[in-house]
Amino acid sequence: MSEYVVKMENIVKSFGEVRAVREGQFTLKKGEIHSLIGENGAGKSTMMKLLYGMYPIDDGEIYIKGELMGKLDPKIAINHGVGMVHQEFMLVNDLTVLENVILGFEPTKGMTIDFDRAKNDIQKYIDQYNMEIQLNKKVSQISVGEAQRVEIIKTLMRGADIIILDEPTAVLTPQETQKLFEILTNLKAEGKSLVFISHKLNEVMEISDRISAMRQGNYMGTVNKEETSPLDLTKKMIGREVFLHIEKDHRKAGEKILEVDDVWIPSHKETSKIRGMSLHVREGEIVGIAGIDGNGQSELIEAITGLRRVEKGKIILNGKDITNKSPRTVRASGLAHIPEDRNTRGLNRAMSIKDNLVAVEIDKNPYTKGIFMMTSAQDRYAEEMTKQFDIRPADYKLPTSSLSGGNAQKVVVAREVSMNKKLLVASQPTRGVDIGAIESIRTTLEEAKNKGAGVLLVSAELEEIISLSDRIIVIHEGKITGELLASEANENNLGLLMMGGDNDVEKTQKGEIAI
Repeated sequence: MSEYVVKMENIVKSFGEVRAVREGQFTLKKGEIHSLIGENGAGKSTMMKLLYGMYPIDDGEIYIKGELMGKLDPKIAINHGVGMVHQEFMLVNDLTVLENVILGFEPTKGMTIDFDRAKNDIQKYIDQYNMEIQLNKKVSQISVGEAQRVEIIKTLMRGADIIILDEPTAVLTPQETQKLFEILTNLKAEGKSLVFISHKLNEVMEISDRISAMRQGNYMGTVNKEETSPLDLTKKMIGREVFLHIEKDHRKAGEKILEVDDVWIPSHKETSKIRGMSLHVREGEIVGIAGIDGNGQSELIEAITGLRRVEKGKIILNGKDITNKSPRTVRASGLAHIPEDRNTRGLNRAMSIKDNLVAVEIDKNPYTKGIFMMTSAQDRYAEEMTKQFDIRPADYKLPTSSLSGGNAQKVVVAREVSMNKKLLVASQPTRGVDIGAIESIRTTLEEAKNKGAGVLLVSAELEEIISLSDRIIVIHEGKITGELLASEANENNLGLLMMGGDNDVEKTQKGEIAI
């Protein structure tokens, strides 16, 4: 009997003229955590979607528990014990969390769905792993982090013993990531086999037994964790060293661009309601917002960008009151916005890369003159952005749906930054992108600041908040619990403030803080 529960050999997969996987190899042992790394577009997610049966392979062989797979689709994969937690959530927004978890696997009682049994079964996982999900809420009403937990529970409910996790920590705080790692370690101890796809090399080094790298669709080798280092892994992934720590320009910030004055913002969740918040952003500075997902970050950003109504208080942009103005009016007042969910609010995935790049200013010169569309100007701009931001593949006529998650994010960043607005609101700008793209996006945000823009940055990555920000504001349950200079901040004192600690900088620096 083979030592591998999964064996993938000589895998080839193309989408039209795009060769996503040229020479794919992967093995998975029983009871191990095997990480798969690579840049966006390297083919790692495609490899795992082939294993899960989402796409047919063009060439090669896939073995699951020693059995050569002929036809393979998700149902067959699930029947063979394979489950997948996707980077882009596979949830139905108009259904409840409960309905999403049991969709396609509904327990029945006579001729009806046995919802009581389903709730009891799911509650066991909620209690065991402290998942904190609301079964009766619609998916459209829950936070991104909560949606991630729903995906994990869906996989566990189906009893998979081969579990693929595609960027599972992208929306988690360091504390939540450690809880997840405890879960994964326990699953491994129970004999389950885990594939961990991540761009975070420190996490890969912490959780993995073995690590495989891909580059431009090619298999670059497999190593045991003890035999490698983050530097070696980076070189395997992209062929060069990467620098995620951005050298900041410490010039004095200018005039106030954004003023949020005593705003109260509603939410369907008590912990997400904004209660009397005030803050400001100046020219030439990056202000970071740190907080556990679901504590009001999304509501604050939506109110600033015109996507959510304010109950009380004012929002001033470039001296203009934009409170409860339309998103179009807010943008015209000098705001660019990288939204936290690129698929819901950042892109039309059915449209081409070019159409998404010019979408916000399609009605303006030089893209339109009178009633005429200036396609040549649109093409020049799209070609320039594709090259400047290294969007792969570099064919701006392709549908955006053909791009990996990280390359899709580059389209959003390219469009918003290139408009040179006075305020750039960047919400989770590097979520789900690879290490090379993270370096590029962080550099882009620093360059925007150096050109005089004010940047309001929301990120679940505390390392990113500390690395990029000049000032850091921490929020908990819709209120500011602390404001620190980046030089005063570390993951410990920020993490404590994120859990509701007081606003004493001296105490937070020492970790002496009451929760």
